[in-house]
Amino acid sequence: MSTVGKAFYDIEFLQSQASRAAIISDDGRTLTYADLADFSVKMREFISRRCLVFSLCENSPGSVVGYLSFLGNRIVPFLVDASLNHELLLQLIESYHPAYIWTPRTLTPGFPQYPIVFSDHVYDLLQTGLEEYPLLEGLALLLTTSGSTGSPKLVRISYRNLDANTRSIVEYLAIDGSERPITTMPMSYTYGMSILNTHFQTGATVLLTTRTLMQREFWAFFKEQEATTFGGVPYSYEMLEKLRFTRMELPSLRYMTQAGGKLSPRLQQVFAEHATASGKRFIVMYGATEATSRMGYLPADKALEKCGSMGVAIPGGEFWLADNEGRRILDVCEPGELIYSGANVTLGYAVCGSDLSKGDERGGVLETGDIAFITGRKKRFIKLFGNRVNLDEAEQLIKTITPDCACTGRDDRMVVYVTDSGLVMNVKAFLSEMMGINHVAFEVRIIDAIPKNESGKTIYAALEA
Repeated sequence: MSTVGKAFYDIEFLQSQASRAAIISDDGRTLTYADLADFSVKMREFISRRCLVFSLCENSPGSVVGYLSFLGNRIVPFLVDASLNHELLLQLIESYHPAYIWTPRTLTPGFPQYPIVFSDHVYDLLQTGLEEYPLLEGLALLLTTSGSTGSPKLVRISYRNLDANTRSIVEYLAIDGSERPITTMPMSYTYGMSILNTHFQTGATVLLTTRTLMQREFWAFFKEQEATTFGGVPYSYEMLEKLRFTRMELPSLRYMTQAGGKLSPRLQQVFAEHATASGKRFIVMYGATEATSRMGYLPADKALEKCGSMGVAIPGGEFWLADNEGRRILDVCEPGELIYSGANVTLGYAVCGSDLSKGDERGGVLETGDIAFITGRKKRFIKLFGNRVNLDEAEQLIKTITPDCACTGRDDRMVVYVTDSGLVMNVKAFLSEMMGINHVAFEVRIIDAIPKNESGKTIYAALEA
């Protein structure tokens, strides 16, 4: 049977990769894609209809095989962190009435009212007997919104959303079956989930661990299994810097990704420079649970040149800015709300069980709530001690201190014009810290006013004259 176009969770796709190792866990277990397919078939014996399952997640084989089997059998899982407070979990169960709960065996005693109907991979399947809510036919998955814990507000993700985002990420990261990603985030978090999805889609081997970046056991497992990639949020990279990551010998590592919040320009430059010097890739990404996971990325070859930028839209997606009236903004450097459109934009939210039958409330368009701006179309670059610097982006950094500023310059000298004489030392120190470049590269000049044309744009020629 052809598996062309099949999703990573389809049983036929899993069978097509049968002999390949799909999961290697830090407790020594290995599961092939054939094992995943067989488990999905077995799950049908116990859940033979479409329904809602609460899947209590941890980075373990039992959690992953449950997740894939639910998707493959068109059962809707709500991925919830297994460490969630038990009282909050009970409130969610009361709100959504799952038919089953897939839980680590250690947590089963917390549900004495629900019988065990199936056990495998140190997980138990509990049947609740609760009155069920109708499910939209296209609904595939439920996740908590970014940053939420016990809130009943969930994101409704369709099969179309899941498939589109997975294939797009595979394309722009050029993922193939030789990759060996190591887990650094919970699989119930959209970023952690997307790393699993994209690598299973290519028949890669996922290295599962519950260890953290700060533990020696993590790095021992990393080196033993020759991990090729990992992802992290800003805090992860702050910790990596403290661990002196750039001095580590990790010959198997090919690329690193970052999402889950804005990384400081200084750290972005540190890791981009390290990746460039060591022949690896560093990719900064922008996303949200409401877009299944990713919306934008900064290509690795632009990591230094465009340091601080959110990058470009993922394949199949589009960004634009809107003003307060919802009109598109075309002017350079005029801020507006960032709007994204694409097949990965999710259906909407649910706050109770009756919302699970709702249709698509977004129509493929997501108002992100983030404010952004379009950088200058005329590229103005200089080099400061070998570092390629975009003057327009430097200007936007300075505007976080003062709105009245402009930047010009030549190699090894950036000239910053401001109208407040009290900011000279502040601006130099700020730029030096943010860019990681010695303060002597920056000259600050005080002028009465920044020259502007009739449309309010800076006249750089007048400054340079």
